[in-house]
Amino acid sequence: MKSPVNDLLKTHHELTHSEMMKVTSHVQREAGDWMINTLMIEGISVPFKYKRKKLYKNLKGQRVILTYYPATEDVAGLKIEIMNVVRIKIS
Repeated sequence: MKSPVNDLLKTHHELTHSEMMKVTSHVQREAGDWMINTLMIEGISVPFKYKRKKLYKNLKGQRVILTYYPATEDVAGLKIEIMNVVRIKIS
């Protein structure tokens, strides 16, 4: 079956696709022209981050489908593991 997600996973081996993940926290903050969205997922201690041009509805309590890859972010001189979200969809 051909789908955009399968094409992404085939060409980018570092991507992970997960379904039915429950959002426990959703925070949005402004950074220049972008809104940075940070999700915490039930059972996972690493934040999931993505950008949007405008505010998005609150996803707390929702189940989502995520396509993401691991990354690190430098915060106050410390390397923090994060997940960069490429694709998000409400289940």
